[in-house]
Amino acid sequence: MNLTTSYMGLELKNPIVPSASPLSQSVDSVKAMEDAGAAAVVVYSLFEEQIVHESGELDHYLSYHAESYAEALNYFPEPDEFHLGPVQYLDHIADLKKSVDIPIIGSINGVSKGGWIKYAKNIEQAGADALELNIYYIATNPNLTGQEIENMYIDTVKAVKNEVKIPVAVKLSPYFSSMANMAKRIDEAGADALVLFNRFYQPDFDLEKLEVVPNLALSTNWELRLPLRWIAILYGSLKANMAATSGIHSYEDVIKVMMAGGDVAMVCSELLTGGIGRIKEMLSGLEKWMEENEYDSIKTMKGSMSQKAIAEPAAFERANYMKMLQSFKTLL
Repeated sequence: MNLTTSYMGLELKNPIVPSASPLSQSVDSVKAMEDAGAAAVVVYSLFEEQIVHESGELDHYLSYHAESYAEALNYFPEPDEFHLGPVQYLDHIADLKKSVDIPIIGSINGVSKGGWIKYAKNIEQAGADALELNIYYIATNPNLTGQEIENMYIDTVKAVKNEVKIPVAVKLSPYFSSMANMAKRIDEAGADALVLFNRFYQPDFDLEKLEVVPNLALSTNWELRLPLRWIAILYGSLKANMAATSGIHSYEDVIKVMMAGGDVAMVCSELLTGGIGRIKEMLSGLEKWMEENEYDSIKTMKGSMSQKAIAEPAAFERANYMKMLQSFKTLL
């Protein structure tokens, strides 16, 4: 079977790419992912807070919600709790490039358009083959409009693209009033790929201590439906490649992403719980399914279940909501 796919100009041997996670914190672990069959690896994110701490400077782009930023800082770990600082992060990417043959994709997680964007150039110089930009922003200021938030994303993408020559992917959340238009604007701003979707981790309440506490919940299979739906809707409308992330736990999930029109399927939670060896198992299942269903390549299945390709495109839109409610009623 021909499992090759193209992502941001990178020719990958298959569509399975481990997303940013603690699994990429050691060279040995990344080697293990390569040996298991990973086509590329997104290195864990370098956070804006780490860069700010090291430089001693803070670009208060966050003046958009300055009244809440000081309190919000309490939710971030202390700088010495991060695994590696900015300099060590760059050294780590350089070490990975010397140790593995698969593409290495750097990752920056932040919200401002300040000095941390300059690290995009540093990551490129360290040898990264591409960069994933994770704009992790939750608008809490009721005076901040949707247009201002969208412009923040667009300005950031343009600023990063001006800094580097390597391809840039943008990891988005689904919380835009017009997701299709936002995807189009980011595409036009120069993004080489869209990664759908970021998961905002929701805090919980400790009723004993009466404190707000972080609560990490790994993805489940059903969460794939959201990125699957939007990839299928956007397929053929953008120049940028598309990657699905969140909810990918099996070879069947990888197939669904390809049929929707995605170029790569990013895996995280499944590897954290089932081990790096799951990559090999997923690839084996993918090949077997393709052989049994007479697909000789990933290319032949790509987009075959997108909105443009199916007989009932309304299945991705509101009309299907009414149909599903009616079908449930018949079961009563």
